[in-house]
Amino acid sequence: MAPVMFVALVLFLLLGYPVAFALAANGLFFALVGIELGMFQENFLQALPERIYGTMNNDVLLAIPFFTFMGLVLERSGMAEDLLDTIGQLFGPIRGGLAYAVIFVGALLAATTGVVAASVISMGLISLPIMLRYGYDRRLASGVIAASGTLAQIIPPSLVLIVLADQLGRSVGDMYEGAFIPGLVLAGLYAGYVFLTTIFRPERAPGLPPEAQTLRDADGVTRRRSLLVVTILAFAVAIAYMKYFTTLGGGADFVILTMSIAVAVSFVIALVNKYLKLNLLSRMTEQVVFVMVPPLALIFLVLGTIFIGVATPTEGGAMGAAGAILLAWGKKRMTFNLLRQATESTAKLSAFVLFILVGARVFSLTFYGVNGHVWVEHLLVGLPGGATGFLIVVNVMVFLLAFFLDFFELAFIIVPLLGPAAEKLGIDLIWFGVILGVNMQTSFMHPPFGFALFFLRSVAPKNPYRDKVTSKMMEPVTTGQIYWGAVPFVVIQCIMVALVVLFPQMVMHYKSSGIQLDQQQINKQLDNITIPGLGGSGGLPGLDLNAPPTLNLK
Repeated sequence: MAPVMFVALVLFLLLGYPVAFALAANGLFFALVGIELGMFQENFLQALPERIYGTMNNDVLLAIPFFTFMGLVLERSGMAEDLLDTIGQLFGPIRGGLAYAVIFVGALLAATTGVVAASVISMGLISLPIMLRYGYDRRLASGVIAASGTLAQIIPPSLVLIVLADQLGRSVGDMYEGAFIPGLVLAGLYAGYVFLTTIFRPERAPGLPPEAQTLRDADGVTRRRSLLVVTILAFAVAIAYMKYFTTLGGGADFVILTMSIAVAVSFVIALVNKYLKLNLLSRMTEQVVFVMVPPLALIFLVLGTIFIGVATPTEGGAMGAAGAILLAWGKKRMTFNLLRQATESTAKLSAFVLFILVGARVFSLTFYGVNGHVWVEHLLVGLPGGATGFLIVVNVMVFLLAFFLDFFELAFIIVPLLGPAAEKLGIDLIWFGVILGVNMQTSFMHPPFGFALFFLRSVAPKNPYRDKVTSKMMEPVTTGQIYWGAVPFVVIQCIMVALVVLFPQMVMHYKSSGIQLDQQQINKQLDNITIPGLGGSGGLPGLDLNAPPTLNLK
């Protein structure tokens, strides 16, 4: 019955039925069929209320509304606009500078918002018109914006990683720490593709003309070197402080605290320069520091406290939500309307996730009741090639399913079936989860059903329009250009999956920050334990605890 259940579910989904209801209806229907055929015990259904209550009572999933709310408040407070404008000015003069700025800001938004829709729509509204204005190829511009927005899938605090950790039964903090380096490497691969484009096809990504560079000093010079000086000075102070005033020598604690101190020092330097009118820093340097510090401070507050073990992901999400409100209030953009919109959107997304998860619980109860998990496990564990063959088949299968299913459907239907088989083959589930996370990221970029492409299509110009700055008539961005622009970045994501598989240490470093136990010391302490009243001088006379047991039948 298990294969029939799976095929029926795929059929229902392809017919367009809502995922949550398709899952629940399949589970209940095949439970009744199984009872009639004697293949399913009706006692299993008594566990259904407890399973649903366990889903609603899950503290880990509480992080989803917190991080969603944090991202929506930051997106609506104009942080993305400020970042894109400032970083665009910083990188603008070099070829492909705007594309580099989009990737950089996409990674930064991913680490603060964690919501793909917010990142893609923000950058599409702000960056796409500017890139088109200055002659960027439409396919390259569309692909960079859509791909950079999907970095929110893999860079913490990602909603994807929370759900994957929950479904695999692993710590969200470990999943965050394991995914951090692959997320940054993926952003680097995107930048590498832009760099190669500027080398071989420079006309597709020109630099900003001088008249578009507005962050200049009074004499018309930008003076970017002062930003480099501030960065070097801030990190020098931070490293010196860590060396002479702390005992930390490495690990996540050292990195987080060093970067936090460097950010604080650079902010203090910029404040002193501004309010004392020292004129030591250029206008661009001040602008970059004041725009970059708030989101970086929020990242260190949220991810730093999670990585070093001070807060759980749920508590970190709560601090992030409170920090987002304070940042919006500090920019004088916190209004009741903004708060209402963010709260409504958070409630909708959270309810969406919860309903799918409840439907998945109903489906999995019946699936497990007919030994479907045993069928899947034997099917996957018996693949030729062992763990390597398993990883190849699973990644190809997830990649193909991502054409038709979005992330939440894959996470709640497929991942619970793959996890036990992976664990039986000795595969680390955090590593496995990050591999699946990078692979599922392609579900947002696959033509023709990628949600990131839909988000970009909703804000990209559909008709000819007159540019506000140059007053020239601009051609629209076609759906075909958006789809073709996404293809190279889907290939890059597939390359990233292969890199994570080939170099597991990119993820496995998370173990080095855990508590290490010395088994010899544990055994030595166990040997020294004495039980009062048994053996020794105070024990029972004639009782030898080391003697083998005997049975006297006389």
